[in-house]
Amino acid sequence: MEFLLDPAIWGGLLTLVVLEIVLGIDNLVFIAILADKLPPKQRDHARLIGLSLALIMRLGLLSLISWMVTLTRPLFSVGEFGFSGRDLILLVGGVFLLFKATMELHERLENRDHSDSGHKGYASFWVVVIQIVVLDAVFSLDAVITAIGMVNNLAIMMTAVVIAMGMMLLASKPLTQFVNAHPTVVVLCLSFLLMIGLSLVAEGFGFHIPKGYLYAAIGFSILIELFNQIARVNFMRNQARRPMRERTAEAILRMIGGSRSREANNSEGAAAAKHLPQEAFKDEERYMISGVLTLASRSVRSIMTPRGDISWVDATRSPDEIRMQLLDTPHSLFPVCRGELDEIIGVVRAKELLVALGNDIDVAAFAAATPPIIVPETLDPINLLGVLRRAKGSFVVVTSEFGVVQGLITPLDVLEAIAGEFPDEDETPDIIADDKGWLVKGGTDLHSLQQVLDTQVLVNPDDDHATLAGLLIAQKGQLPVVGEIIELPSLRFEIMEATDYRIDLVRVTRIRPVDDDLDE
Repeated sequence: MEFLLDPAIWGGLLTLVVLEIVLGIDNLVFIAILADKLPPKQRDHARLIGLSLALIMRLGLLSLISWMVTLTRPLFSVGEFGFSGRDLILLVGGVFLLFKATMELHERLENRDHSDSGHKGYASFWVVVIQIVVLDAVFSLDAVITAIGMVNNLAIMMTAVVIAMGMMLLASKPLTQFVNAHPTVVVLCLSFLLMIGLSLVAEGFGFHIPKGYLYAAIGFSILIELFNQIARVNFMRNQARRPMRERTAEAILRMIGGSRSREANNSEGAAAAKHLPQEAFKDEERYMISGVLTLASRSVRSIMTPRGDISWVDATRSPDEIRMQLLDTPHSLFPVCRGELDEIIGVVRAKELLVALGNDIDVAAFAAATPPIIVPETLDPINLLGVLRRAKGSFVVVTSEFGVVQGLITPLDVLEAIAGEFPDEDETPDIIADDKGWLVKGGTDLHSLQQVLDTQVLVNPDDDHATLAGLLIAQKGQLPVVGEIIELPSLRFEIMEATDYRIDLVRVTRIRPVDDDLDE
């Protein structure tokens, strides 16, 4: 037992254990990649068999030291190259490693399933085991030759191999889970195997490549990949702070061909979305899906019919005037007010009010039987849907915190927010496209305009305005005059019609990016 007290023995053992682990990492990574092709229940079994075979091979080769020495003696020569048994094994192993690593790398880069069916196809258990055995033979030979060159004591060599293989066996499952959970790490490991395979082929031909160079390159690549993984984790952490609804909406919009924001375009999956066939979704479908997904992020003010566009019945007017108003207006529902819009008495249907007028029923008394449903302008659009259901085909009135009527919302307004505008007979479309661009009303909702223009520069959740006129006034700092031009990224807005207190019509044109001119 005196040899156990020798510091040189322990130093050699520790050094050899470290080297055996370093030399076995490549073997372990490739075993993890091969085991991933098996059903989940067989993967642990395959890893256990693979590493156990590696241990048995290395111990067996160490017990045949005298035979191992003969492997370094030249067997034959071809031209200037002399080949020993070791060289032939390294050549075969290197070519096998290059072939398998290239095939695996090609499969990963092509991103194809193992089968053409909808389910993942698994490889045969014994096919994978045979590949592991061949790979073990190559790496075991290299590890054993390294051990023989460093230590002369057979017991120390075997102890180092057993310790190294035991530690690798314990680390095999966590390492496999990590490698399979990070596709970029798999590609990096396959690249390492290509480099190692090339070095084995070079050594088979007598060109020795110092291991320090290989491991220095591998270490540098691992450091860069570490930075990449840290950046990915930080990105995912920042994304997790955003609402799930917003992230889900962006992902779906990327899939159907829409772009939600600059951050979404930079996130993973955006590049893949550019290659999706755009004909799979028509413009109307993309518009409606986008409308549904963005409904929750909108404000009630962006959906409602604004105060200035409300047609209401003044109960203080004469029955004949009210009758003429009802007949001249194509609406079916009217708020009945007393003198001004903020004094709402109730909500009536046009045909029922005409019958009441014919029977000389008091308009105010008739309207009071159906009081209006009042909602605050801060109400969430999703909660608004429940209120509209309770309205049973009527509309809800939107008021400010001071009780001032801001607008009203009908089920049709919600449908227009999702599917686009449905103008009444007395209305013209808010957005009209022509050969110069678009003619847009000042009261046009920014969400609708943004979808038509396919841009993301108009809507800011922190802004108080919901219409194009509000946006232009906020950009200018005051009410623009006719002929004035306001520019935003990639868009130009020219005021076509305006009064002293509002913007009526705007010409919108797209500014050609500089890159387009350079491309031409």
